[in-house]
Amino acid sequence: MFQAGDLLVYGITGVCRVLSIDRRQERVGSTRQERLYYQLKPIYQGGLIYTPVDNDKVSMRPIISRQEAEDLIGEIPTLHPAACRASTTQALTQQYQASLRQHNCRSLVELAMSIHAKRRQAESQNRRLGMVDERYLKQAEQLLFGELAAALEIPYEAVQPYIADRIAAVHS
Repeated sequence: MFQAGDLLVYGITGVCRVLSIDRRQERVGSTRQERLYYQLKPIYQGGLIYTPVDNDKVSMRPIISRQEAEDLIGEIPTLHPAACRASTTQALTQQYQASLRQHNCRSLVELAMSIHAKRRQAESQNRRLGMVDERYLKQAEQLLFGELAAALEIPYEAVQPYIADRIAAVHS
């Protein structure tokens, strides 16, 4: 169980801070039961989220550690995911959603890299990346950069330059 003050990744909302753990009355059939709820504050967006502590419908996990973040960034130059291809927009959407539903940083890195590869291919043919690709690239990067920023304790805006600097250092 998470504690007040902990950072966690909540579904596709991203990094949230546990503000409190509260008992709430809930009606189950004709009876009332007490249930524990997390009050979550998304770090990079507004609003509050109330979710049962025992929620099994939305993924909740601790953010990765600083060392795991550093290790993942160090692996990026060795990853070579292929550009995602699908015969229909619906199939492409399903592929991208499956990657997001894995709820781990490595799958987000691979998804973002595959869409960037697809963008380079499209640009080499004087074409633009599709709207579905753009939407899922943005979502993958927001989730990834949010978690890396929290793990590395750096501002969200500094994540992309930080990754670029680390990769450049490997290649020099």
